[in-house]
Amino acid sequence: MKTLQIVPALDQGGVERGVVEMNRVISSEGWRNTVVSSGGRLVAQIERDGGRHVALDVKGKNPLTCLSRAAALRRVLEGERPDVVCVHSRVPAWLFRIANRGLGLKWITFAHGVNSISPYSRVMTAGDLVVTPSRFLADYLKAAYGTPEERIRVIPRAIDAARFDPSRLDMEFVGRMKREWGVENSRVVMGLGRITQLKGYDILIHAARYLKATHEAARVKTPAYKFVIVGEAEEGRRKYAAELVALAERLGVKDDVVFAGAQSKVAECLSIADVVVSANYRKPESFGRSMAEALAMNRPVVATAFGGALDIVKDGVNGALVAKMQGEPPEERAVAFANAIRCVVHSKFGDLRSDALERFSFGRMAKASLDVYRELAAKGAAGGKGDGR
Repeated sequence: MKTLQIVPALDQGGVERGVVEMNRVISSEGWRNTVVSSGGRLVAQIERDGGRHVALDVKGKNPLTCLSRAAALRRVLEGERPDVVCVHSRVPAWLFRIANRGLGLKWITFAHGVNSISPYSRVMTAGDLVVTPSRFLADYLKAAYGTPEERIRVIPRAIDAARFDPSRLDMEFVGRMKREWGVENSRVVMGLGRITQLKGYDILIHAARYLKATHEAARVKTPAYKFVIVGEAEEGRRKYAAELVALAERLGVKDDVVFAGAQSKVAECLSIADVVVSANYRKPESFGRSMAEALAMNRPVVATAFGGALDIVKDGVNGALVAKMQGEPPEERAVAFANAIRCVVHSKFGDLRSDALERFSFGRMAKASLDVYRELAAKGAAGGKGDGR
């Protein structure tokens, strides 16, 4: 069995981590797995785990180079002749459709995000099978593009139970971060993920101001709130990151909000939190793996009640859902989040980890993915051809 994955780049992010994880699973099955990307820090991991990496520009959006890049991809496809091709983003999907003309290779589109409805985005429904990480996204594609249910497979993203295990932490790192962030005697509210406008970090900063004001007004001796944002800004978003820093200073909470940058020990970071918040309100996430990972670390989650969060967060059971507000200013959204954060911090929850591992186990995800690969490969062996929808 030969599989080929196409992903724009192999740097940070949930999609990239998923490709790395599945490369490990596929290689352990004795299959040949090739990953095509424009490169990145995770390439070495792909190769260490037994996969092969081919560097091609499958990320750039310049239409003038589209045909030459598709031709380069076609040469890879002709050389590999994979049984199944897995495509993880729109640019790679368009390049593959062009490169696959006349080859008839079977392919799966992995629709990871809630993209705007357009002919450009429709390509993510063009695979022989379409995999989504949540029921929410499956229904979105069906409504937007009429994608038939029989071509859709819902496979939630997985939690690495060994990596996100409260009993297996680097406690030296935990202690060092607590001191560095100045949170040893605080209630820690954490936002996790790369810094973009979609993450709602501006809402977190406004919520920090509200909670600080109410805490000071109450004149209580309980610990104050400290907000920690774990994630870095890519080159094109560094201006926005600077705007967030300026916002915290303008609102008088620069000492209450920590910009922790990218961290490799995510489980250890989550263990420091009292509550993890997904304050995204602009565009729903298709899944939100950091929310599931937080639950695996026994940390409750506060999230906007839309998108993939609805598949993960159970209001009042493992956290809180905040109603999505239409057209409300950030200050009003922040008040709703602040109240939910305060409620969750003062609530007692049971064993969040067991339920999270049951619903989002890595073994379940890996088996379901391999079953989809086998299903499509069997159709190809039976004589079917990729239809290039």
